[in-house]
Amino acid sequence: MSKIFITGSTDGLGLLAAERLIAKGHEVVLHARNAAKAKAVLQKLPKAFQVVAGDLSSMAETKKLAQQVNEIGRMDSVIYNAGIGFQETERGETKDGLPRVFAINSLAPYILTCLLQKPKRLIYTSSGMHNGGDATLNDMLWERKRWNGSQAYSDSKLQNILLAFAVGRKWNDVFANAVSPGWVATKMGGSHAPDSLEKAPETQVWLAVSDTPEAQVSGNYFYHQEREKYRTECDDVATQEKYLAQCQQISGLSLP
Repeated sequence: MSKIFITGSTDGLGLLAAERLIAKGHEVVLHARNAAKAKAVLQKLPKAFQVVAGDLSSMAETKKLAQQVNEIGRMDSVIYNAGIGFQETERGETKDGLPRVFAINSLAPYILTCLLQKPKRLIYTSSGMHNGGDATLNDMLWERKRWNGSQAYSDSKLQNILLAFAVGRKWNDVFANAVSPGWVATKMGGSHAPDSLEKAPETQVWLAVSDTPEAQVSGNYFYHQEREKYRTECDDVATQEKYLAQCQQISGLSLP
């Protein structure tokens, strides 16, 4: 039995992954944006181990969220599932002065990775759209560029892989990987998405708990339990370090 924390698990892929892990007998800690959503998801999944609440668009709330999880105990696996999509028509500045897409999709996983007790496995949810991301990491906060929601989303999914690979490189006692669930019919993906919703959470679940040698690896990008091609810039140590340095400067936290 494993203890697993899943961000953004009130609906969509996070909820589907939680359902499957609970059905397998694992202790799943759910995450909701606020108390009302936390109460609602427990009605959907009453056998969840626990639920924590915190708005990932806020650095302060994300840091408090890490404290809540740490008080529950060390997780065996963490699935970073929470995210917002490519339909954001405005920069949507947060209380911290950050674009919402970056704050939720990119910075929140970095902050939680820095603050959570180190688990055995880390799974970062990326996307095939990472191929269009800006690997220069210039103006990550969209302070000078004209806003483009699709580009900002692609950037964040590239950044998720950079973080996963950097963690995998630095922490040799942790399995850290990135996953593309495919373009599926969730609230984010839309009703006409072509990929299989049934298969979408399988890789996250597999990486979180499987004892097979294929799942106990690090620094990989998976799609449907198979290693998938990704942007070669993600392997560049200088690019990974540039990303970590910028996240550290913004959050005030360094990767242990």
